[in-house]
Amino acid sequence: MIKIIDLKKTFNHKQVLDGVNLEIEKGKITVIIGRSGEGKSVLIKHIIGLLKPDSGRIMFEDMDLTAMRERDFNEILKRFGMLFQGAALFDSMTVAENVGFPLKEHTDLQSADILKTVSEKLNRVGLHGVEEMMPSDLSGGMKKRVGLARAIVMSPEIVLFDEPTTGLDPVMSDSVGTLILETQKALQTTYAVITHDITLTYKIADKIAMLHEGRIIAEGTVDEMKASDNPVVRQFLEGRAEGPIKVY
Repeated sequence: MIKIIDLKKTFNHKQVLDGVNLEIEKGKITVIIGRSGEGKSVLIKHIIGLLKPDSGRIMFEDMDLTAMRERDFNEILKRFGMLFQGAALFDSMTVAENVGFPLKEHTDLQSADILKTVSEKLNRVGLHGVEEMMPSDLSGGMKKRVGLARAIVMSPEIVLFDEPTTGLDPVMSDSVGTLILETQKALQTTYAVITHDITLTYKIADKIAMLHEGRIIAEGTVDEMKASDNPVVRQFLEGRAEGPIKVY
């Protein structure tokens, strides 16, 4: 569904993306892993147009997103959903207003129809009767669920997730993983997830791609990645430090 071709990006003379090549398959969950600072979030920001590459292309159904005029790109972007790290809810809005915000901005739906759709999506992520609550009233896990409801409220064809389990305890992280699986199966949507959470990765991934030093160095199914003989992949998946740790 999305094909990233030789994508490059430099910040302050540091090559963050150095020729990324990756295909995000339609109707599947692709998980992009890598250590902190390897450019995972930078890659996602390129897909949704928050950043422009120095070179390379991002193809979406044979359309080059990097070469589009802003107006045309914004129309394409309506087919995307995004769950930001920390959920990125508007503090001054209720849950219903947060979830319904894309519908209010990009459709001609009446308020009653927006509220109906909002309630349906909140039910989809396991939340009931929370429409009038404020973000400050929600737990971290509930915020993630509200963020996901907002990401899917316009029935997007692809949803991008930026570190969906950051800040959550292991039990809540597992719950978010189950939620990702259930919504993807129910909606038959393409999901792309960036994370360094290996437990989550093993739980949800149809395909794993590892970003290291600005490139995808390995990709495959969970079993294929577990069996990889690439030392960088094995070190990351096994959670080992690069060298001996001195304890004083």
